[in-house]
Order: sequence, then structure tokens, then C-alpha cells
Amino acid sequence: MAVKDPKNGSSDLNERIADAKKRYARKTGNAERLAESQGWAVAIEFVGAVLISTFIGWAFDQYAGFDSAPWGMIIMLLMGFAAGVRRAMQTSVQFDADPTNDKD
Repeated sequence: MAVKDPKNGSSDLNERIADAKKRYARKTGNAERLAESQGWAVAIEFVGAVLISTFIGWAFDQYAGFDSAPWGMIIMLLMGFAAGVRRAMQTSVQFDADPTNDKD
């Protein structure tokens, strides 16, 4: 049964509702994908910072010429963790401040 909208006369209310649902699904689907990709980017940057700094510390311990193992790796691991957390916080703040980020 088609219901007439008094404002538009010949518009079918069911069609308008279906169109609105499609637009909403498209809008929220894009927002969810954007949030997911942003989350993956933060995670990859964090893990990358930790791994790279740990490798640098390990390489320092191996090739420094004096007996520093495992302190170089431990110190660089902690510095990489701190750098990863800092970068994750910066990225999160940028994402929250983005005016195109719709918070419906």
C-alpha cells in the first residue's frame, strides 16, 4: 500500500524511507571504513616504531665494541614504545579534530 506524502503529493513515502536508509548506510559505512583504516594506521605506526627502535638498540649492542648487551636494546625498546604512544596520541587528536569526521 503506497502512502502519499502531503508535502510532495505524488511521492511514495516507502520509497523515500528506503532512499533515506540507503543514504544513511552509505554515510555510516564510509565513516566506519575511515575509522577502521585510521585505527590500522595508528597500530602499524606504533608497532613499527617499537620494532625499528628495538632493532637499532640490538644493532648498537652487537657492533658497539663494548659489552653493553642487552641495555642498548632495552633502552631503545622503551624509547620506541614512548615514541609509538606519542605518535598514536598525535594521530588520534588529528582524527578527532578533522572537520570532515562526522560524529552522528
